[in-house]
Amino acid sequence: MGSVSVIIPTLNAAGLIRPLVEKLRAQKADVLEIIVIDSSSKDSTVATANSLGCEVIVIPAEEFNHGLTRNLAAGVARGEVLVFMTQDAVPSDDMLITNLLTPLEDAAVAASYARQVCGEGANPLERFCRQFNYPPTEGGRVQLKDYGALAHMGIKTFFFSNVCSAIKRDVFLEMGGFVETLMNEDMVFAAALIRSGYKVAYQPQAVVIHCHNYSVIEQLRRHFDIGVSLRDNALLEYARPHGEGKRFVKAGARHLFKEEGLYYLGYFFLDTLFRYAGYSLGTRHMLLPGRLKRWLTVKKEVKKEPPARGPVPLTP
Repeated sequence: MGSVSVIIPTLNAAGLIRPLVEKLRAQKADVLEIIVIDSSSKDSTVATANSLGCEVIVIPAEEFNHGLTRNLAAGVARGEVLVFMTQDAVPSDDMLITNLLTPLEDAAVAASYARQVCGEGANPLERFCRQFNYPPTEGGRVQLKDYGALAHMGIKTFFFSNVCSAIKRDVFLEMGGFVETLMNEDMVFAAALIRSGYKVAYQPQAVVIHCHNYSVIEQLRRHFDIGVSLRDNALLEYARPHGEGKRFVKAGARHLFKEEGLYYLGYFFLDTLFRYAGYSLGTRHMLLPGRLKRWLTVKKEVKKEPPARGPVPLTP
């Protein structure tokens, strides 16, 4: 497919950046450069990344934004494909990037994203969630998402993850990069691609190890920000997540009752309740008092107006 620029936003990732970069250096793909954009870490992240030969950009911590920070790194990238990763995602093998790029050989496919699986220490609920959102797909078949699938797939058509994704650089430039948003910059971008006539691919043969054991309060806050993002970026005008939510609850209840018993089944319903409460409040955030919004959001600042697309410092 061509040369690759890997972009990794970091914050206090001293214990993560070396094994990640070493895994990326071992990939059987043309990794032209690894760009680390760091939010003024207080540990040795920057020094370690420099010692490993990465291109390092340091920004003030308060200026971090999921979309615009990645745009800044993309603006100096030289590869034909931009591969976005997070600091806590680990390639499962040396074919991750090769497999991730395979769907991009189709001229109509602008972006692809990898399957995420749990590592050691993940609880049963987190393992189910990863399996639900990132299924192995029979035969390792690539799933293509386009506008024609919207009526059948709903909000899942726009599902996309920058935990590990690949985007053709020329299309990224054409689309103006990511938007400024609390979170879900990846999903908002995928929606824009699909509405513009491009296809997005889920590539289950490209696998990263990545998971989190979030508490119910953390789920509440994360899903509040998700609700804010979906509403403010107008994704709910195209598809609503309720059908997917019902499927998640039914599948989770069956799986956890069968495999884990009543304890995790009860915890699953509590976790789901907090997710739904956060999401519902997020979609109605304009009606909430500022103090409550500041408590609910993962970020400290809550914008009073829907976020607009910020300046995209990209060069052809």
